[in-house]
Amino acid sequence: MKREKLIIIGAVLVDVIGFGIVIPILPFYVQEFSSSPTTVTMLFAAFSLCAFVSAPFLGALSDRIGRRPVLILSICSTAVGWLVFASATSVAFLFVGRIIDGAAAGNFTTAQSYLVDISKDDKERSANLGVIGAVFGVGFMLGPVLGGVLSKFGHATPFWFAGGLAALNATLAFFFLPETHHHRNEKPLSINPLAPLIRAANDTRARPLYISWAMFALSFTTSQAVFALFVRKNFGFDSFTTGMTFTAVGLVVAVNQVVLLKRFWLHRFSEYQLEVIMISGLMVGALMVATKSLALFAISLLLAGTGQSVLRVVLTSQIAGTADQKTKGEKLGILSSLMAAMMFAGPILAGPMFEWNDTLPYFAGAAYLSVGLWTAVRAHRATASVVAEPL
Repeated sequence: MKREKLIIIGAVLVDVIGFGIVIPILPFYVQEFSSSPTTVTMLFAAFSLCAFVSAPFLGALSDRIGRRPVLILSICSTAVGWLVFASATSVAFLFVGRIIDGAAAGNFTTAQSYLVDISKDDKERSANLGVIGAVFGVGFMLGPVLGGVLSKFGHATPFWFAGGLAALNATLAFFFLPETHHHRNEKPLSINPLAPLIRAANDTRARPLYISWAMFALSFTTSQAVFALFVRKNFGFDSFTTGMTFTAVGLVVAVNQVVLLKRFWLHRFSEYQLEVIMISGLMVGALMVATKSLALFAISLLLAGTGQSVLRVVLTSQIAGTADQKTKGEKLGILSSLMAAMMFAGPILAGPMFEWNDTLPYFAGAAYLSVGLWTAVRAHRATASVVAEPL
């Protein structure tokens, strides 16, 4: 494998490991500051609000100045954010750490754009995005393990570790990562963070895909924001057990990305069929969690890991396919921006819902997914009817 691809994989891996560390450990770490469940979810929201503003801008910026400088900036932001978060002595500094990380949260988007740049055709593009998905699964598996183990030495230790990894990755990228984007977009760069989203709303071809992505993201972030609180309250999980639970999900994601995606899912089903199947599976999984049955909860983990791993690749690949060489970074940045927007809205809604009734976030997640499913089916029928019309 080429050196630059290894560095990109490392950047994504560090990003996802950090994400995997946060979810199971954050509630226990924040508890040391005597904070409520709403404060926990607001920390997720603080990062996401900043990422929402920065992601499309950074994606568009990488189309103009190149992937390399934007990626290095983003990784450095991650490193500083985690180190500030780990050294926090008050809730205010916890928010500062998450804001710094979110202010240049372009790692994942720029990494995807980088791999799209070096892809020779559509097949290689899907394969490279599949590699990103596989790394996501591995990171999602390793992050909770590392978080659970390192938390035994203090709840701040996993965050110090994540910051150190990001700093190492930034150093490697600075010295060894070449530039790949040579079809520069010469149009003036808008400083309005909403401009790419406005263009996305007017993109009739990709709009249904963006809606499906947004509803998936809103459901995912709503449930994940309260996951550790939910399993601690209903199943008595501590930080280590919660981390191992996420590891199990990460294993399912990795198996799907590395083995099943190419050999089974994409071989047996069309992308539209996969979109419908995976959204439906995620809906069922959310409802299973709401039953508070440990057996159904275990099955829901299988559905969650499979659904998110396949759906991410299918939607990302389709949206990348609608872009030309000069706008791929921006379009993938829109995906990250939508994810960030939902990561802001989801936790804000999830905290109060959880305090009112701990199953409400999961019923809400299923409802959001139903909107995505309806949009996908409606768009497919509209496209099929246009194709069927006689010339």
